[in-house]
Amino acid sequence: MPWYAVYTRPKNEKKVTDQLVKLGIEVYCPLVTQVKQWSDRKKKVETPLISSYVFVNLEEKDRDKVFEAFGVVRYLFWLGKPAIIRDEEIYLLKDSLKEVISTFEISEIKPGDVLNISRGPFQGKEGVVKAVEKNKIQLILKELGVLITLTRE
Repeated sequence: MPWYAVYTRPKNEKKVTDQLVKLGIEVYCPLVTQVKQWSDRKKKVETPLISSYVFVNLEEKDRDKVFEAFGVVRYLFWLGKPAIIRDEEIYLLKDSLKEVISTFEISEIKPGDVLNISRGPFQGKEGVVKAVEKNKIQLILKELGVLITLTRE
């Protein structure tokens, strides 16, 4: 069975995942743990790695079943057909998320630089630096069409 990328309403990835599991659909929502700062405390929170997307593994004939879950918007299309994600890519993503990145260093990096990501969920991808702050760096991953923010804890 092929994997498909499903686009969800913003901030509905976990809810959609739960609903799809209840419908008997194999679903994968890659999550990362982040430390969020509130005015009175810090808390570890699991957030989706790729905003507004989950991956489903089902037969072509059952594709319409995902729309029974509230929050599902549409499938991701490539060349006029629903994009199929290879099993190897899903396994690679799952495997890379096992590794925890606790710190990183920013040294003499400026916007426009191209960086190779050596560890973590985006290992092997190239990113163009969009912004550098005291403890953050924003990278644009052109291959995936996403902007990621790396934060030092």
